[in-house]
Amino acid sequence: MLKQKTIAFLGAGSMAEAMISGMIQTEKAPADQIIVTNKCNHERLNTIENKYGVRTVPLAELPHAEIDYFILAMKPKGAEETLAAIKDIISVDQVVISVLAGISTSYMEERLNVGQEVIRVMPNTSSMIQESATAMSPGNHTNENNVNNVKKLLECMGKVYIIDEDQMDIFTGLAGSGPAYFYYLMEQMENIGKVSGMDGEQARNIAAQTLYGAAKMIIERQESPADLRKKVTSPNGTTAAGLEALEKYHGGEAISQAVSHAANRSKEISKELDRVLVTS
Repeated sequence: MLKQKTIAFLGAGSMAEAMISGMIQTEKAPADQIIVTNKCNHERLNTIENKYGVRTVPLAELPHAEIDYFILAMKPKGAEETLAAIKDIISVDQVVISVLAGISTSYMEERLNVGQEVIRVMPNTSSMIQESATAMSPGNHTNENNVNNVKKLLECMGKVYIIDEDQMDIFTGLAGSGPAYFYYLMEQMENIGKVSGMDGEQARNIAAQTLYGAAKMIIERQESPADLRKKVTSPNGTTAAGLEALEKYHGGEAISQAVSHAANRSKEISKELDRVLVTS
């Protein structure tokens, strides 16, 4: 648990709730160390307060002096206004953490005080069950102690990886969008199971357990996917036949293109967002 650290969520949407739930469940931070605010949805704040026992306040009443970490969790289009609202009430050693897609550390640094400590974070949807692959990139002025403390805090969502910010787009292609690729794969496995006469729910559970087991083998055995694939592939066996079909129908290329296209779209969205925020 983070001792004597107070965390403020600026925004109370689904990602904020996932993080709040994770922090409390994993005891990374107790409810009385968490403050939540948003622009105008008081009903949402009441729901969060009643469900988790955290403090909720209007943005204008945020007790800024006692806060260690400000987590930006509103919609990206609200970032400019929120950064302007907190600029004059925070000190440079209070850490501003963004979980907003497309909001770079340089964007935050340019709109806050000189020397402001900032960190950019990208979780994925598995944060809801504390199994996210989350990336974080510190800004130019963020000290190592705060980087380590924030990393421990974010582990309430799953595994955390510190990466260079210029790798955020490829991370998006791999992990931000990655769960959808596996859901798509399981859709196809479920469908072929049903076509072959198997109960649909049973086929889905079999596919999910198979994927879960394969992922766990990689994590726990620390072996490469290529090595594990070779170990389960007997010459002229069933697995070899399946892999031959994947190669014939360009399954590997499809996966590579999916990651590449998602990464490229991430770059485009960041540029589009920059234009919108600059002209708004």
